[in-house]
Amino acid sequence: MRRKTNVRSALRLVLLVALVAPVPLLAQDAVSGPPLVASRLAADATIDIDGQLLEDVWSTAVPITDFTARLPVEGAEPTWPTEIRVAYDDDALYIGAMLYDHPDSIISFQKRRDVGLGTDDRFMWIFDTFDDDRTGYFFETNANGLIGEGIITGSAGRSVNKSWDTIWEIRTARLQNGWSVEVRIPFLSLNFDPESTAWGINFQRTIRRRNEEIMWRGWLRNQTLFNPAFAGRLEGLQGLSQGIGLELRPYVTGNYRNQPGDPEPTTWPRDVGFDVGYNLTPGLRAAVSVNTDFAEVEVDQRRINITRFPIRFPEQRNFFLEGSGVYSFAPRSGPEPFFSRRIGLEDGQAIPIEYATRLGGQAGRFEVGFLQAGTAETDETAAEQFTVARAKYLFVGQSTIGAMWTRRATNDFGMVATPDDRHTLGVDLDYRTTTFLGNKNLELEAFLAWNTDPQAGLRAPDEETPDFGTRSARGLRLNYPNDVWQSHISYREFGDDYLPAVGFVRRNNFRRVEPRFGWWPRPEGIAAIRQFQFDVLFRALEDLRTGEVLERFWEVGLFGAEFESGDSFDVEVTRLYEFLDRDFGVGREDIPILAGEYTNWGIDLEARTARQRKVSFGGNVGREGFWDGTRIYATSAIDFRPQPGYQISFEVEHNRIDLPRGNFDTNVFILDGAWDISPQASVTGNVQYDDISELAGLFLLGRWLVNPGSELFIVYTHNWQRPETLGIPDPGFRPDRDFATISRGAAFKINYTWRW
Repeated sequence: MRRKTNVRSALRLVLLVALVAPVPLLAQDAVSGPPLVASRLAADATIDIDGQLLEDVWSTAVPITDFTARLPVEGAEPTWPTEIRVAYDDDALYIGAMLYDHPDSIISFQKRRDVGLGTDDRFMWIFDTFDDDRTGYFFETNANGLIGEGIITGSAGRSVNKSWDTIWEIRTARLQNGWSVEVRIPFLSLNFDPESTAWGINFQRTIRRRNEEIMWRGWLRNQTLFNPAFAGRLEGLQGLSQGIGLELRPYVTGNYRNQPGDPEPTTWPRDVGFDVGYNLTPGLRAAVSVNTDFAEVEVDQRRINITRFPIRFPEQRNFFLEGSGVYSFAPRSGPEPFFSRRIGLEDGQAIPIEYATRLGGQAGRFEVGFLQAGTAETDETAAEQFTVARAKYLFVGQSTIGAMWTRRATNDFGMVATPDDRHTLGVDLDYRTTTFLGNKNLELEAFLAWNTDPQAGLRAPDEETPDFGTRSARGLRLNYPNDVWQSHISYREFGDDYLPAVGFVRRNNFRRVEPRFGWWPRPEGIAAIRQFQFDVLFRALEDLRTGEVLERFWEVGLFGAEFESGDSFDVEVTRLYEFLDRDFGVGREDIPILAGEYTNWGIDLEARTARQRKVSFGGNVGREGFWDGTRIYATSAIDFRPQPGYQISFEVEHNRIDLPRGNFDTNVFILDGAWDISPQASVTGNVQYDDISELAGLFLLGRWLVNPGSELFIVYTHNWQRPETLGIPDPGFRPDRDFATISRGAAFKINYTWRW
């Protein structure tokens, strides 16, 4: 008890210091400076979005030119100058940018919408339209005119949700002295306060061949473009309007599905549906989706699980990704009371979603989210209703305190609550400051979540009902994420019956402490090295009920380095003690791992070549003890970009497991390809195979942005499996074949957007 009291006292002291720490002049200089003043177009003036800055407004508008390098040398003069101007009219905001450079040195491979630009020269910017230092919009492009956008969540730049797509126009032009950018963003595409005359805004430019990062504001290495607190000011905005804030997006789909062996092997389902969005207030938006369809969603990446815990696959469906940042709940601690893949997916199989409604945005100092969805009854599952409500209150700069409630109902009463409903409640704190000890970042995350009895209605009358402690999770995390020095310490407890019905939990019944310390120095005397990496992590788990040690884990980053070229490598050594309280099986043959105590060492070497090259490579190789045996593993990924718009990637994951009771190998092969015809049209696909399920799958997606707000998708999928793996005799399968078709299908989807 004394130890816990001391920890609480130390955290109170740290929080107090963070609140009162002064801001040094250097931090102020990195974020302060003259504003960018937007020019209003004359009533008869127009801008032709062609990438050429030829209109009169671009010669009369006052540009910003005071950019500063963040990397490789903090505070240095950029290699090449940058000029940016902003204009607006009644309907839209315009950006004109001139990025000076040697034309033959510009790197631009990518064209596809929202693809990562870690390979290219890039131009990025953010808007903090409510000037609240915590939320905003992100946009990016390259010299090919790539379309990339996202939403900065309420976590103050911790992540950007790039699944958000909106309507805007962009064109670029190659010039003798660099490249230029012209952008038009309709005000209907953004939420903002119409009464405000100023937004937060910031810009970042990357010159990839030098891995040089250039910022307008917030150029310290502890700062980032994605944190609106470091943004500059956009002033001069007057008379802005979002219209009535109504958006209608109908869609039509048609499908072909074939499953050999089914009573009706071939079907031709088709459907229509629509999404409606409406701005209830300038910051609060409601949306309804009827006959929600996800025909265009890519398949999950194949992964092999050699642990006894479930694997978490990321959400890929746009309806649930848009605005999802508000539902983030203690993300670095893992309680996850809401995991959207619980809605409309069961064991990886889609369940029809009859409707889904969503409300989200800002109301004063609150960020709120509400989700209600209903799934249809199928042969394997009952109809269900899902409800999620979330609210976060902003205090002390970028900090928030919030609450979340989820409900999952399997009954005939729809929106009416019944005693059999499964509920989860949670509260969380996210304290953040950028002025700790002057100009350092400090974060404190704390949470408490609990759910109703997950087995209610199934327990015998004399069976003991779990108490609050076993049905809850709680913890805190103190994080010091800074350049050169970084560290964290976390503590959490997950009860044995903490099982949120609309959430995801990988492991229960443990008490865990995890400190980590890292030193990543930047050697000024070694021209080829940008940064070294040294770190140590320790993790200790105990059984929450008995106090028995479950795990002791050490991870030591012996030596890592990032080169100025973009190449990097890292060497790690691990030591793991683990207590297993029951037997379990691994591999396709379920080779038994026996209960007992195990101590193992491991070593891992990871390397990555610079991605701006036409051929780049990344992977790792290692050897470690695996329970009472050994595991030798290797992963590798090769990317080939012969010319802009073409990319081929090949990934391999191999495991060799040797155990006293048997041996086995696992292999995963993934081949990805892309033909990006233009920023508006692309064809992508992948082939995946693993030798545990012995399932091979093909996925092809064609996407055409007909015009802003209107898209056409064409999808084809095909899955094969070895007949002996299926384990069922079927005259439709020929045993002399290596693989047999188990399913195939095609789909098209077209949508159109009207806005008022």
